[in-house]
Formats: sequence, structure tokens, C-alpha cells
Amino acid sequence: MGADVFHSEVPLTVNGEVRRTTVDHRSTLLDVLREQLGLTGAKKGCDHGQCGACTVLVDGRRVNSCLLLAVALEGCEVTTVEGLSPAGSDDLHPLQRAFVDRDAFQCGYCTPGQICSAVGAIAEAGAGRASHVTDPAAATGSPVELTRDEIRERLSGNICRCGAYPHIVEAVEDVTR
Repeated sequence: MGADVFHSEVPLTVNGEVRRTTVDHRSTLLDVLREQLGLTGAKKGCDHGQCGACTVLVDGRRVNSCLLLAVALEGCEVTTVEGLSPAGSDDLHPLQRAFVDRDAFQCGYCTPGQICSAVGAIAEAGAGRASHVTDPAAATGSPVELTRDEIRERLSGNICRCGAYPHIVEAVEDVTR
């Protein structure tokens, strides 16, 4: 038989480490992270990009990993909730610590996606990217202040069925003060 045209070896940089893995061209990043690399922080919620449970960072921007084909990510830096802590450290990322301190989770299923989304949202605001609730007069390209309304809007793509939203907002506020 000829070469397998449905699989490719792809070097994926995940949490700072290059991981060579053979992926089915139809495999999502979420499936590769969970099933091949053993990184189970990102969760499969809706599998349609609507709940945010699978949120990870690709080149520092938050994405729904259930919608991205892993084979297309060669050369990109993928960061999962497991990779947020400082390299070689058992310390928690400040957002992880704030979520614990504020009890910003109940069942915890959405928490990894919420945390990755918050990391991305803070970076976006710091880069001056406006949201739908940013005051147009303040949208000058300089850092956007993360008010409660800004935090809620920027994290609105992440659903928490338990309703821990007030504590999630407080945790993000703690980190951005």
C-alpha cells in the first residue's frame, strides 16, 4: 500500500516542549492534547466551540481547541492550563491561585478553560484591544482597564453551569489590580 495520506507526524510545541506526534488530519487539537499527550486540563464540553471548556492559548491568544485541527498548528506555541505555572515550578499561576483563593469554581469542569481564557483576556486588554463594552472614547490602543463589565464581556465565551461567575470575576480582578 502507499503512504498513509490521512496521518502526518507533526511537531507540536506544547507548554514550551516540542512534542512529535502522528496525528490524523481530522483530529482536533483538543483530542490530541487529551488522548495523545495526556494533557487533560482542557475539557470537551459541547465539541462545537460554544462553551469554552476547551479553551487553550495558541501563540498567546485564546482559542477553542475543539475547533482547531492539530495538523495545522506546526510552528505555533500551544499553552494549556498545565503549562501556565512557571517552568520547573510547582507554584500556581497567579490566576490559578486567585481561583483557589476566591472559590471561583464548583464542579471545576470549566475551570481550566476559564483560567486560560482569563489569561488571554488580560493580555488582550493589556495590548489595548477593545471589547464590545469598551468605551469608544477610551479605545485608543493603550491598555484597557478591566472593569467588572469588561471582565464579564471578555469571559462571556466561557460557560459555567454551576454559576461561579461572581467569584471568577473577583479572581480576575485580584490578578489585575
